[in-house]
Amino acid sequence: MERINVTKSFLPPKEEYQVYLSEIWEASWLTNNGPLVVDLEGKISKYLNTEYFSFLGNGTIALQIAIKALELKGEIITTPFSYCATTTSIIWENLQPVFVDINAHDLNINADLIEASITKNTSAILATHVYGNPCDVEKIDKIAKKYNLKVIYDAAHAFGVKYMGKSLLEYGDISTCSFHSTKVFHTVEGGSIVCHTKEIHEKVKLLRSFGHILDNYYIAGINGKNSEFHAAMGLCNLNHLSNIISGRERIFRIYDGLLNWKHLYKPTEKHQNLVYNFAYYPIVLESSEITSKIIEALNKENIYPRRYFYPSLNKLQYLAEYQSCPISEDISCRVLSLPLYPDLEHQIVEKICKIINSIF
Repeated sequence: MERINVTKSFLPPKEEYQVYLSEIWEASWLTNNGPLVVDLEGKISKYLNTEYFSFLGNGTIALQIAIKALELKGEIITTPFSYCATTTSIIWENLQPVFVDINAHDLNINADLIEASITKNTSAILATHVYGNPCDVEKIDKIAKKYNLKVIYDAAHAFGVKYMGKSLLEYGDISTCSFHSTKVFHTVEGGSIVCHTKEIHEKVKLLRSFGHILDNYYIAGINGKNSEFHAAMGLCNLNHLSNIISGRERIFRIYDGLLNWKHLYKPTEKHQNLVYNFAYYPIVLESSEITSKIIEALNKENIYPRRYFYPSLNKLQYLAEYQSCPISEDISCRVLSLPLYPDLEHQIVEKICKIINSIF
């Protein structure tokens, strides 16, 4: 049997991409905010119903530019249950991550614990919409207003998710996204920032382009741009997005119907008024021992799920000090993301479920 990974990158029909390649060759404009980048930004802005959207080189540089654009200092309250880039972006900008533990039911930051971690040095909250599941955006917004804090959402998993009738990327002062090839919507490599004011939007555009326009230098920027080739992939994939999401949902629902829910739970789709993007299929098992047994059994069949996220970020060895987050530390040893992509064969999903259920 072929190797079954936790995900498989979507590729559009080759001829669709080649149309854009011909345009790139004709124009000889490869990067520096070319016409395809501008076109992609306009189409995604329309899709998200937002005025202030910026296409960037990747999701990590988007987080770093968000921190720079908001001029954050001191400490940032953040989640220990996310990809390492959420934490390392804070460290790279010479700020201190302050970890607040997560909820066991949706694996997002526990908003009820945030206030207790706010100090005079706190400048922002950086939370992740884990697996595209919305954080408690209402409570976080109320806390931010009370203490005059900025809010950044790492929405790497949330493209295509709607909450309360609008894109989940519309919440917070800034939302960042990843368009890495493993995501529901991808540009091979890529990322984005959504903000809500012209001032921040213009600052983001400067920061991603070395801080200058022609010979006028305004700010110490960085190279956060993306290329015409990546934009071309995004333009192709945007046309297929609804089919990608519906295809993922079909696989998602097979898992829903076949897994033994007496011995595990699913931390997604926990909110009402949610239009989900079916980005991941995570399950939380009863123990780390059972999780290891399931991984071993699936690997023997050439099936490779991922313990995503592991380890809990508060335990990263390069942090200045250890901050206890017992729920995140526990869940990170028991969570498992199962293979999920539109053309995953149904009999493979059935086999995965049968193996998992047999361990119980």
